[in-house]
Amino acid sequence: MTQAQLEALLQRLTVRLAAALQAEPFDPRVGHQVGAELVAAHIASAEGLGRSVEVIQLRLLRDLGLVGDDISDRLARLLATITTGYARALRDRTLDEQESIRRAAMVARAQAERALRDSESRFRHQATHDPLTDLPNRTLFTERLAAAIAEPGRGADRVGVCFLDLDRFKVVNDSLGHQLGDALLVQVAQRLRRALGEHLVARLGGDEFVILVERTDGTDDVVKAAEAALAAVGEPALVDGHELTVTASVGIVERQVAGTTPGELMRAADSTLHWAKAAGGARWALFDPARHRTELARYALSAAIPAALDRGEFFLDYQPLTSLRDGTLLGVEALVRWRHPELGVLSPGSFIGLAEETGLIVRLGGWVLAEACREAESWSTDGGPAPFVSVNLAVRQVHRPGLVQEVRGLLAQTGLPPERLQLEITESTMMSTTAEDPVRALRVLNDLGVRIAIDDFGTGYCNLAYLRDLPVTELKVAGEFVTGLRAPQAASRTDERILASLVSLAHALDLTVTAEGVETADQADRLRAIGCDAGQGWHFGRPAPAARILEQIR
Repeated sequence: MTQAQLEALLQRLTVRLAAALQAEPFDPRVGHQVGAELVAAHIASAEGLGRSVEVIQLRLLRDLGLVGDDISDRLARLLATITTGYARALRDRTLDEQESIRRAAMVARAQAERALRDSESRFRHQATHDPLTDLPNRTLFTERLAAAIAEPGRGADRVGVCFLDLDRFKVVNDSLGHQLGDALLVQVAQRLRRALGEHLVARLGGDEFVILVERTDGTDDVVKAAEAALAAVGEPALVDGHELTVTASVGIVERQVAGTTPGELMRAADSTLHWAKAAGGARWALFDPARHRTELARYALSAAIPAALDRGEFFLDYQPLTSLRDGTLLGVEALVRWRHPELGVLSPGSFIGLAEETGLIVRLGGWVLAEACREAESWSTDGGPAPFVSVNLAVRQVHRPGLVQEVRGLLAQTGLPPERLQLEITESTMMSTTAEDPVRALRVLNDLGVRIAIDDFGTGYCNLAYLRDLPVTELKVAGEFVTGLRAPQAASRTDERILASLVSLAHALDLTVTAEGVETADQADRLRAIGCDAGQGWHFGRPAPAARILEQIR
């Protein structure tokens, strides 16, 4: 209240008390009403009541000039009813407030419980379903797959899984934006649901979907589901004014429920999906246990390469490169071997491809280069020139920025003369080296005196004009052409003419020519006759340790 409002209230109550004191007959119940109005006006403190009684007691009779035989008694009884009315009103108000609080608490509790139920329900639309496509998510799919496998009494049943991934979906996101990509995913999900309504279709995340085919009668049931999915995905889609056509790859796994687990099924399906992707996409692939075991073995082998390098399990053999003119040893090619603790000695074909795929070829190739330089430096002759050592370089090594510094450092560290090191680069690698930096690096090495050879020449599509400008000193002709020389001369004239042309072109470019895969004396004679400079193959010697090469040199 404002001060004026408070004064008006007190004035009105005072008038009522004065009237009650003088009324006949006297009715003290007016005090109840005055006390209640004080509480209603929020004058509801003990100090407020005490001060009010005090003022009324001291001032009311005197200020109004009220006299009478029983006026004091009347005032005392009126004050008593005021305090009584005040106390009752205050009690009632307190009880009303408590009831209001109780009711509010009950309402709040009910609202909180309802909100909790709604939240838990939403957490459960979110825990088991994909928010974008409304398909079951990974959690629900895993539960259903586990139930299909673990349900008692179903040991003879079979189950199938189709793992689907959109081909090149990243291009859609990168070129048209993620919002349009999400809209496309929604359309794909709707199509899959319509085409495969009898099966559980789930979205695992991104552009990955999975189809559960329960109680199959064989692989045909799952293949039908995969083909239906591919057909549904492949239909043109109109998304935000863009007509899009996407394809998918599907990995299929179908097997007996007994003896398998959800994890095994999904890992197998994932591997098979990668097979479909590797085959070009827009297709399905069926799980092949033998292929899977082979890939697992390859993975284990590639994973073991770093530790094998640390433990010194790799070693080098060397194969002679022999002059066809006089039979002298011109050089040797370093060939890496792996002395595997469980699998025995492994040839390069078992692990070089793995090392190239994983990038470990840089470290492995660096070790081969260093070891070959170290061992070759110790080869010396009593007067004639010592043989050079030829080392293969992989694509990653050729493109490595520090190649020149690496070779320079090895030559300085080992003391091997530059002219006694030859670096072999396959024709396909050389043709793929379109960047200027790798070619510049090869020119720098060639200027240092290091020999540069093109390996497997004739198997690619080398441009001779391009070859003329490369820092190359030698061509190593692929063994496929030399193999033809084992046939009778009349039947192998074509291969012989091809080789003669290659040798002639190489000599015109001031390059020497080494023929690979020479296995017979007749092949050596015919190569010598067409002017080939050197030969490499079992006819001249099989790969052997450095000590054997050293004996041959001496």
